[in-house]
Amino acid sequence: MIARSPAATPLVLLAPGAVKAWRKRQSAAAEKWLSASGFVGKAGDLTVLPGGKGGIGQVAAVIGAPNDPMAYASVAARVPVGIYRLADKLPAAQATAAAIGWAQASYRFTRYKQSSGKVSSLVWPDGVDRALVEATVEANFLARDLINTPASDMGPAELAAAAQALAKKHGAKCKVIVGDDLLKQNWPMVHAVGRASSRAPRLIDIVWGPANAAKITLVGKGVCFDSGGLDLKPAGGMLLMKKDMGGAAHVLALASMIMATKLKVRLRVLVPAVENSVSGDAFRPLDVLQTRKGITVEIGNTDAEGRLILGDALHEAAGEKPALIIDCATLTGAARVALGPELPAVFVNDDALANDLLRHGEAQHDPLWRLPLWRSYRRFLDSKVADMNNVGGDTGGAITAALFLEEFVPRDVPWIHMDVMAWNGAERPGQPVGAAGQGLRAFYALIKQRIDA
Repeated sequence: MIARSPAATPLVLLAPGAVKAWRKRQSAAAEKWLSASGFVGKAGDLTVLPGGKGGIGQVAAVIGAPNDPMAYASVAARVPVGIYRLADKLPAAQATAAAIGWAQASYRFTRYKQSSGKVSSLVWPDGVDRALVEATVEANFLARDLINTPASDMGPAELAAAAQALAKKHGAKCKVIVGDDLLKQNWPMVHAVGRASSRAPRLIDIVWGPANAAKITLVGKGVCFDSGGLDLKPAGGMLLMKKDMGGAAHVLALASMIMATKLKVRLRVLVPAVENSVSGDAFRPLDVLQTRKGITVEIGNTDAEGRLILGDALHEAAGEKPALIIDCATLTGAARVALGPELPAVFVNDDALANDLLRHGEAQHDPLWRLPLWRSYRRFLDSKVADMNNVGGDTGGAITAALFLEEFVPRDVPWIHMDVMAWNGAERPGQPVGAAGQGLRAFYALIKQRIDA
């Protein structure tokens, strides 16, 4: 995004129903060009109209979903590289979506390899909510950068450093508990999962905002690499496990949006950061772990480790009785089997809260899908030697994982659990192969609505 430029090419954005009237206003030469180029006016159509001296006169694009940022990301990805300005003033919400989408299309992960591809610039549209655009794009890029970074450079210490840098930027407090101090301060499951690695586990705790404001607590799964532990993953299952801290990246990104826009909340962010490794000190199948809550957990599978570290963090989060807890985690393959990679599963312990969240997801074109906390399946987590097991059988895995987490959240504390892929396996406009930020705009809109109500 840039300031005004006299060299900017006009960009005409049209609704499908407005194309016919717009074409009637064009010159005979332009109409001939539009017919020859196959510009019929369906959503997604785009054409470059020639100008004088062999240059580009204007670009016209048909937008089917005017408030969907990815519709504009598609335009940004397809126009000739240059500087563009909107030819007409758009409603504020549409202008903001256009700016977010255009900026999203510019993302490149360049830590290890410089991108050779150039990107087009857009002049800031009139009426845009610039602060929201900048906060949204910066947060999304933060999440992507953290997730895209390989585990060699994004272990528990590096994830903690990123959280500390974010806290410092916004004047928040950040405390990090490391290694055996986790046992001394009663974080037993975080310690158990992370103790096998040469890189010590950590608990990251960020606090921001006035103490008397509504409490919003975010909890993120920070498994910086997941080998599966002694229940070792096969090579194919391990390939993308650098993204297993995607939940942590999401809550740090959401926190970035909240702090950058100065929402009037008391924000707390809890991230247990570990590497699930194999060594002589690794926790074992059928071990029984103590928890921060005081209940015991039998280990049915060491590859179901994310829910363990989240359990300790959720119990701590719930102790303050916040107005809302949101946890984010790349938790189960079962959620991907049910919904695919583009639609995160959410579990919510309050119907009104769930309805609000899904409504915001639809309005923000940031879709989520609710799966049930089917409490009859809690029996699948029963253990003969402990209060519960960490796995619940071969079916309904996303549900039993959520039910495990619910054990650490009292029913009277509003809670949302997102089971997210955090990864694009195929190239799409504004969403390159690699890390994906999912649900961030929906969650931000929900939080803002709740504190503004």
